[in-house]
Amino acid sequence: MSVESFKRRGAFIVTFVVIGVVTLIMFNSCNERIDAGYEGILVKLYGSEKGVQDVSLVSGRVWYNPLTEEVYEFPLYVQTINYESFTVNAKDGSVFNVDPTLSFKVKDGFSPGIFKKYRKDIKEITQTTLYNYIRDAFRIEFNKYTTDSIISNREKFENAIQAKMGDLLNKEGFLLEQMTSGISYPESITDAINAKNAAVQQAMRVENELKIAQAEAKKLLVLAESEAKANELRKQSLNSLLIQQQFIEKWDGKTPIYGNAPAFFKSVD
Repeated sequence: MSVESFKRRGAFIVTFVVIGVVTLIMFNSCNERIDAGYEGILVKLYGSEKGVQDVSLVSGRVWYNPLTEEVYEFPLYVQTINYESFTVNAKDGSVFNVDPTLSFKVKDGFSPGIFKKYRKDIKEITQTTLYNYIRDAFRIEFNKYTTDSIISNREKFENAIQAKMGDLLNKEGFLLEQMTSGISYPESITDAINAKNAAVQQAMRVENELKIAQAEAKKLLVLAESEAKANELRKQSLNSLLIQQQFIEKWDGKTPIYGNAPAFFKSVD
């Protein structure tokens, strides 16, 4: 074998090995397994079909061209996110602190549309888009209520926030499972509430004391009226014969030293 033939053969072998290695690498990198609980989407990076295919990829192994395509996974299970707190103004200008927690999930089959609209994976959408939705929902509802109405209608206010957030997420391909607002009142409002509660309690205590005093006065009045009636009856019953009878019952039979002895019976001539 000539040197030239040996070189050509060696070059062929090297080329074959390189092609084999590249093929093996591409083979290992051009497929991805979509785990259970996730929904996969195939994204075209170039050409007239650039974007998201109409068909959502289900769980299983997905084959794709890594040079022109990408595969994304969207979780279908419920996710709970505790967002950073922020402040919102009520209708009358009071500042409230909100520390929201959101539990949601991607609606089955909606992941392609979500990615096509936002061009982001679920983590980035959760931290940016959904967070902005929450802030807007609270801002809109807070602007409808004064401070007193928020405090007096806390449950109604919370339900309105959750309903609005549920509608927003549903339109975007998400399902709202639960949301807590974590609203905390400004210190000045808390002090005012405490003062108001103290005043109410004081008023109730005074009212109770007044009721007790009125009951005692009524009791004394009833006793006084009863005593007066008894005295009146005794006065009416004290005639001359009754007085003589009482005197006889209490007289010890002795003649008084001074004065005349009482005459019990009138002398008859």
